[in-house]
Amino acid sequence: MQISELAGRTGVSVHALRHYERLGLLKPLRRSNGYRDYPETAQREVVFIAMSRQLGFALADIGPRLLQYRAGRLPVQEMVEALQERARELQTQIDLLQAQKQRVVDHQAWLRERLQKPASRRPGSGEPAAWPGVRSTTAPPEDSRHPRRPR
Repeated sequence: MQISELAGRTGVSVHALRHYERLGLLKPLRRSNGYRDYPETAQREVVFIAMSRQLGFALADIGPRLLQYRAGRLPVQEMVEALQERARELQTQIDLLQAQKQRVVDHQAWLRERLQKPASRRPGSGEPAAWPGVRSTTAPPEDSRHPRRPR
């Protein structure tokens, strides 16, 4: 089948299919006119790649599993373990984003508090006011490998 038909059957763009080919994930035959000719099995492989991408796996990690999948030697347990690891990675990202969101909310509350205070007590009016959760300029850097730049 031609690349446009494969794209239509799988919902994966022609551009992405060409990219997968450049990376060696797909290996179509070539017709005498130079057109790509994908075997019927390519549809399952493209769906495997697309589903893996939707789950957040990197193309570099998909390649070795695709070879096992293509050969019919991808153990279900290996996929379960890979999905468990991916879930752990996502939870770590979620935790980091939630912590960052809390810092944003804290800063927002801090700024609103500043709006409530008289102008004479606002930052820039002579009284230094530290942002919440931010080290003061007199505190030593947390990591000596990355010293703070002077202000």
